[in-house]
Amino acid sequence: MRHPRTLRIVALLTMALSFAPGGRAALQNVQVGGEVRIRGNYWYNTFNGGLAPGVVRPVARIPGAFFGGRAIGDALGGQRPTSYYDWDSRGADYRLTEQRTVLNLQADFSDGVSTHVALESFDIWGEDFRSNYVTGVDGRAASVDDVEVYEAYMDVSDLFGSPLRLRVGRQELVLGRGWLVGNGDAQPEFRGLSFDGVRLTYVLDNLAVDAFWAKLAERSPVETDGDIDFYGIYGSYTGVNNLVLDAYWLFLRDARHIEDTPSVPLRNAVENLAGVDDYGVTRLHTLGARVAGTWGAFDLEAEVAYQFGQADQVGRLFRPFTYGDDGATFDALAATLELGYTLDMAWQPRFFAGGAYFEGEDNRGQSFGEWLNPLDKPKASISFNRLFSNVSYSYFLDDMAQLSNVWTLRAGLSASPTEQLALKAHVAWFGALETFDLPRPLIMFRGAPLGIVNPFTFITRNADDNLGWETNLAATYRYTDDLEVETGWSHLFTGDGLKDGNYVDLNGLLFNRGTDNQDADYLYWQFLVRF
Repeated sequence: MRHPRTLRIVALLTMALSFAPGGRAALQNVQVGGEVRIRGNYWYNTFNGGLAPGVVRPVARIPGAFFGGRAIGDALGGQRPTSYYDWDSRGADYRLTEQRTVLNLQADFSDGVSTHVALESFDIWGEDFRSNYVTGVDGRAASVDDVEVYEAYMDVSDLFGSPLRLRVGRQELVLGRGWLVGNGDAQPEFRGLSFDGVRLTYVLDNLAVDAFWAKLAERSPVETDGDIDFYGIYGSYTGVNNLVLDAYWLFLRDARHIEDTPSVPLRNAVENLAGVDDYGVTRLHTLGARVAGTWGAFDLEAEVAYQFGQADQVGRLFRPFTYGDDGATFDALAATLELGYTLDMAWQPRFFAGGAYFEGEDNRGQSFGEWLNPLDKPKASISFNRLFSNVSYSYFLDDMAQLSNVWTLRAGLSASPTEQLALKAHVAWFGALETFDLPRPLIMFRGAPLGIVNPFTFITRNADDNLGWETNLAATYRYTDDLEVETGWSHLFTGDGLKDGNYVDLNGLLFNRGTDNQDADYLYWQFLVRF
């Protein structure tokens, strides 16, 4: 797949590198490569109809009048539960074909210096077609965001003769298997993710340590100290036979200014006395460890992480009236485990089982005492933050790798009937950890609730925790060493937890209730070529 503008940019970059002062003597090698990935996605009975192609519309499932005084903290709907899902067959289904085109340029110089540039275009089929068949008029393509500089960094190996490598510029960060920090390759969403920053790597025979800093948002001159920065140290040890042992610390600092009300001196003085509207900097620390390896026919992948720190940006969402929770904190644990066993026989069948756990909170209920006290301070519900994960556990519930306040179990089988063909099947179960307190209707008629607001918002019932079972079948055929074709089908047996609705979406900040509880299906096909 060639884009004329992209090829011109690559040609200019190559010429610039070749004719730079001293460049002709120092330039050792130039390589051009890339990939084209095309994927058709078809969801049935899953998402709400969209307002625009490729966009799912969020819908408020329960009116905000049923939650007076409750700190809901919904990421999209404020103080009312909002959902992307419908779990019914009445509206339009969500279908789209997405395409990602990446073109890489790698230039190697003498003395361990190199540079890497990747140009990327991510599109939904039909977005840029420029002809109107009704009138026959051909217009200009809507291509203002087609080609982006996805990566552009400089590498210096053996820095000052030491086992250090310095990488400066826009770059991917994939730590371990990408469970918390990856390159945005979580299927079915594969839009890509790169970071602007600096990475220093110390490499010995059995040890590698990465230290990095990335700028996620620059707020100057709007704010003196209002940026979002991401730091980390990641160590990996391979000195134990067939094992990889990793340990890491990640730190995200979000210093954007937060206020519930406009800054007025007299009002600020009153708020200080009342102890409200006193937000600080969000500081999210993540400590984790990972082990992966093989023992004969067995293989293991396990990782655990704990998060702590100030969560003021999330706390501000929980505003039942005017003020949010300015004392919210991160305090959550997450873990994942998969154990596999491969039989030494034809087709190389591999049986595997595993699970994942993402601790969460749901403090959205209200006690009788809190209902009586109009000055009661809201309490935020903070679940484990998945950060920039590459790992998706469900094509329905976790398509963007942000499912939290949940635990899941899975088991399955993979096999390779031929060298070119790989088959995989697995089943998974999902459950909410802390369920949502649903409002009880004031009046029931023949077992059905009447839409009359119940002023006693402390009278609730717990949502069911069973989110459902998911089955998956997939086949991958490697047509050549460069071209790979894949197709698959998944079916979700919706549980009562989806019929009721729980806060497990968007890191535990979005509802997942629909209008029904019909089972859902997902079908896909994909072509991937690398060159």
